[in-house]
Amino acid sequence: MDAAGPGLKVIAQYAVGVDNIDLEAARARGIRVTNTPGVLTEATADLAFALLLAAARRVAEGDRFVREGRWRCWLPSGFLGPEVHGATVLVVGFGRIGQAFARRARGFGMEILYTSRVPKPEAEAALGARRVALDEALPEADFVSLHVPLTPETERLFDEARLFRMKPGSVLVNTARGRVVDTEALVRALQEGPLFAAGLDVTDPEPLPQGHPLTRLENVVLTPHVGSAGRRTRERMARMVAENLLAGLAGKEPPNPVV
Repeated sequence: MDAAGPGLKVIAQYAVGVDNIDLEAARARGIRVTNTPGVLTEATADLAFALLLAAARRVAEGDRFVREGRWRCWLPSGFLGPEVHGATVLVVGFGRIGQAFARRARGFGMEILYTSRVPKPEAEAALGARRVALDEALPEADFVSLHVPLTPETERLFDEARLFRMKPGSVLVNTARGRVVDTEALVRALQEGPLFAAGLDVTDPEPLPQGHPLTRLENVVLTPHVGSAGRRTRERMARMVAENLLAGLAGKEPPNPVV
């Protein structure tokens, strides 16, 4: 902000999360900060559920197996993974994206547990979801999907203690922020148990350096932070960014202010 000088009037984030922007510094300098809320909910929920399915059913691992010419015959015990339909899923964070993810889980007949700072009775009724305490629910859940913003309270929310409290054979999905999970502990949980697999659109660090332990594990599905990468979604996000910028530069209230 200082490098940009006094001409900087507005910062338009091409995303929802603003953890990469010093909001207090922007506020002190009178700089408006905006984001693109709501528009990427469905696309991100789609990807989160895709990662759940891919990790559980070993889709990426099977793809590599075929491409490398290692597939010789069908085996009854080949590429076994946990069943998705009828399983129990814990949705950590029950905002717009968490609820959209839960709608998809409901279509697979899953039992839906969720954590939230406040109860969501309307969503509970619509989705058949049940609010639970995080630490009590971890040993019950076959799948855990993270949908919380990165804050001081959620940074390393999934530390070694919580990761190793998860149900043996369970799957972790993270489309929130990489720093919500302790990466070193995650690697150990994937290597030693209890985790069967993980589907990660976000990591810490991001991007992962070449040769990072997560990239060497067969039971990890990785995507390059593409939760919102639907064509229509990105187009709508771009329009929102432009509208926020134009309003801010004109001295008007932006449509989507954060600061």
